Amino acid sequence: MTNIPPPPTFGLVLAGGLARRMGGGDKARIKIGGVTILDRVLATLSGQVRGMVINANGDPARFADTGLDVVADSVPDFAGPLAGILAGLDYLSEQNNGIEWMLSVPGDCPFLPDDLVERLHEARRKMGAGVPLACARSGEWRHPVVGLWPLALREDLREALMVEGLHKIEIWTARHGIAIADWPDQPVDPFFNVNTPKDAAKAEKIAAG
Repeated sequence: MTNIPPPPTFGLVLAGGLARRMGGGDKARIKIGGVTILDRVLATLSGQVRGMVINANGDPARFADTGLDVVADSVPDFAGPLAGILAGLDYLSEQNNGIEWMLSVPGDCPFLPDDLVERLHEARRKMGAGVPLACARSGEWRHPVVGLWPLALREDLREALMVEGLHKIEIWTARHGIAIADWPDQPVDPFFNVNTPKDAAKAEKIAAG
């Protein structure tokens, strides 16, 4: 690890999924080891970012207990994670707080690492100034929604979504250049996500262990 501190970075939790495989509702509200996944995510991010916002569609009041603002997609019809990332970048821009970077994480990963911001920025720096994006990988699996997004690409992303109808996150990031930060996926994959009741049971076991 280098000793260069990462630039100030804002946090975005993507909690807008439909959770069909869990029978509906918010996956982020599933309890693992007695604590909701969302509370675990917020606790892990709180020491790494300068403020946070939740991206979710539907009634924002259901997240009122977090004390955080909730932003919905501006692109209709559940356009995927890029729409949530654009909503987060728009929110960050409105804050006008001088922060130029945003970290996004999904709201269904209970075991996120506490060095995400540091290591994603480090991976980006190592690739050189021409690479504006970074995402996480564990083992062989890339996690495109666990990533760094510069405010400078906000309008480019809007154009891709609104004009081109582009929804594939990897296609858009490949255009601009993306650095990869690696984590081991053993003994626990830090990006293990809860999609099904079986996943929830596995996460419960991991938390107990």
